Formats: sequence, structure tokens, C-alpha cells
Amino acid sequence: MNTSPMEPGDTRELLISGLGRRGFLRAATAVTTAGTAATLLSSVPAQAAQPALPKEILQPGKGPIHGKHYVPSLPEQVRWGYVPSVGSRPVLRMRSGESVTVDTVSHEGLLEDQGRDPAAYFESHGVPADQVLGDAVAIARDYNRTPRNFDVDGPHVVTGPIHVEGARPGDVLKIEILSLLPRVPYGVVSSRHGKGALARQAGGSAPTGITLDEVMPPVATDGRSTGDPVHYGNVSVFTPVRRGGSGALNGVVPLGTSGEVNFPLKPHMGMMGVAFTSADALTAPALNSIPPTLGGGNIDINRLQQGSTLYLPVFSEGALFYTGDPHMAMGNGEVALTAMEGSLRTTFRLTVCRPGSGDAPSVAFHYPFAETQDAWVAVGLSDPDGGLNGQINDLNIAMRRAVVNALDFLEHDLGMDRADAYAYLSAAADFEVSQVVDRTVGVHGVIEKAHFPARHRA
Repeated sequence: MNTSPMEPGDTRELLISGLGRRGFLRAATAVTTAGTAATLLSSVPAQAAQPALPKEILQPGKGPIHGKHYVPSLPEQVRWGYVPSVGSRPVLRMRSGESVTVDTVSHEGLLEDQGRDPAAYFESHGVPADQVLGDAVAIARDYNRTPRNFDVDGPHVVTGPIHVEGARPGDVLKIEILSLLPRVPYGVVSSRHGKGALARQAGGSAPTGITLDEVMPPVATDGRSTGDPVHYGNVSVFTPVRRGGSGALNGVVPLGTSGEVNFPLKPHMGMMGVAFTSADALTAPALNSIPPTLGGGNIDINRLQQGSTLYLPVFSEGALFYTGDPHMAMGNGEVALTAMEGSLRTTFRLTVCRPGSGDAPSVAFHYPFAETQDAWVAVGLSDPDGGLNGQINDLNIAMRRAVVNALDFLEHDLGMDRADAYAYLSAAADFEVSQVVDRTVGVHGVIEKAHFPARHRA
């Protein structure tokens, strides 16, 4: 299938129909003259804060835009189910150290098992037409003319790539998450047959450790033999956002027939990556948007909220940064298959770090590494080449790599003796399961900065 961005053309009319002519012109002006058209704020929050809902639905180009540059998720800016490759055409060129705001689009409500019509899907859950994002509508309609295989293609709407001037293979791209704004007051959590922590295996048997009766979604509802995703029997739970008594924003899921469960929103981007491999038949599995790689991608670490930083090794000229899979909340493991998926307006600062500069952790020059205000985060993946040599989803492998990367950081960056560092990790660090649902599974180790002298925390 063709995984390159759609060529400009009658997608313009699709956007006009989805956004209205004035909204389309506003978005088009913003992406071509971002520095002038964007509403630049005098300051951008630098650390994690309580998420807030904007006063309006954040249609493309509408409302606060924090970055110097702005990239909407129009059909010309996105791939659906695949990530950019080395040599992909960028949608934006920017200088190292500049900021960019990206209107990301959640795939939930757009997918084939939900009818491939976000306006109709969300209307069925009581969402007024003017609260459905116009870019989501445009993407779903535009890709109706492009074949998609629901059972093979990744689900994610991937925006980019962005070329960062001066980035070259061997560097690190420092990705600072400056702000995350929910674009809409709702999200979706989905569980699909054959996927998730409790999925039935391909041959029809239960996975080791559970019985067929414990498979989720229940085996009796599996309609995949129909060949029509609408009848697969997948489960999507519409999840509205409400303000709690303390003013905090919560996601809401049903409790029986009359109650509800409230949980706090923790917005973060599930996908942040750089081009990792070339686009040819041998590397095609690594271009699917589902498995994370050494270039990041669908890394699904819920600690990467506002004020955090992700460091990625660079494999291509310009780095070719991309993003997608916006999450309003996600538990460690992401067990059902998806997080609370919901579209976010995210502002990043993208900075190139050279080897030997001291501007990035040493581990990051060969493996993803992250940092929050309070902790360093060592990442481990079970299959970091994206499945090029067969798919491995062993959490033990991910765990070992996270421990080794944590040891390398403590030894080479903080100066600890390796044996002492190993003892410290066993006594004081938490190793959390990032996710178990992305083919390549992930573990991340959390090293609290407060445990170390102040000179090491700068």
C-alpha cells in the first residue's frame, strides 16, 4: 500500500466541508506563516501541571498555540498506520532549539470497527457536531480513497515528519514537552479481539496463565470471521471528561448500570519518534506504527507528561521527528490495548545534541532515554529493531535492557561504581511496565533525582 503522505488536491474541499471555509483558511494560514498566525504566549509552562480544558474545541488553527511553528494534522501532514522513513519529505523545517505546536488527532472514532466516520460515531455518544474535530473528519474521508487493511495496518494517525536543521546520524534529538492541551472534552478506551493483555492467541487457544473463559473481549463475541471490522465484536468505551469537586479534570467510565468511576487525566503523547529505517520491502515491518524502536515511536510511557523530556538517537539527516497517539490518561501496562485516547494540542521544543557536548545522557546516543522534573527514566524494549528480525514480546528482555541502560547512566553520567549502582537500583528504583500491547513490549526504570546530591540534578 502507499504509505506516503497524500498529495495536495481535493483534500482542500474535504477540509472546507469539515472545518468550514473560514476554519480552513485559518488553518492554512497558520501552517504557512506559523510565526505570524500562531497565538504566541509570553511563557509556556515548564513543568507538570493540572491539565485544563480550553474554553473552546481546539479545531485546527483555533485557540491558543504556544509554539513558534504550528503543524496541523491535515491529510497532507499525516500517515495513517505508518511512521516516516529515512528520506521522507518533511512537512516543516525548523531550527534546533525552536518550539513547534502540533495538533494531534486520536485514531479512536476514526477506525473501521467504529464505522470510519467520526462525526457519526461521536454523535452516537451524544457529542454535538461542532465538538467533533474537523481534521479527524477530513482524515477519515480522505483515506476512504486509499486502501487500508484494518487487520494489518497500524491504527495511529501519525503527524510529520519535522526536519530539525543540523541534526545528523550520531546526534541526539532532545524533545521537551512544553504543553499538552486536550482538544476535546472526551476520549475512548478500546479493547479488540486478538490484542491486549488477555487476548486469545492466533490459533484460537488461551494464552499461558489464563483460560478461554478469561480472555478479553470474551471469545463468544469474536466476530472476526465475518471479515467486516464493524462486526468484529470489539469493545470501545466512550469516556467523557468532567471536572471533579476539586476542579481537577477526570475521565469517567460506567460503574454498573447507575454509577461511575472517576480517574484523573494525565495527558501525554504515546508516540514521539524520529525516522529509524528506510522504506523498502525488507524494513516495512519497522514502519508500522505499532511497535516502538530505537527511534522511539509508539513508546507509551505515561510519565512523559508536561515538563518532561525524551531523548532519541538520530538516524537521519534532520532527525525527521513525528508524533501521534495522544493519550488523556494511561495506566502502566495499557492492558486493554489502548489508553484513554483523545486528541491533544502539544507543544515541543526540539534541540539537537552533539556527541561529547554533555547536553544529553550518554545512553541516549544509542537508545531512548527520558527525564522528568523528578526522575531519570531508563527505557527497555523487547525488540528495538521494530520486528526486522522477527517479533519478540518478552518482558524479561525489556526488563534486562532497562536495567542495563540504568546502570550505564549511573556509571557513565553520575559516576557511580557499577556494583554500587546495581545495589542502588535493587534497593530504591522502580521498574514499571510501560505497555504489553505494542508487539514490542516495554519496561522503564525510574531513578528518583532526590536520592542524589544537588550537583547531579541540574
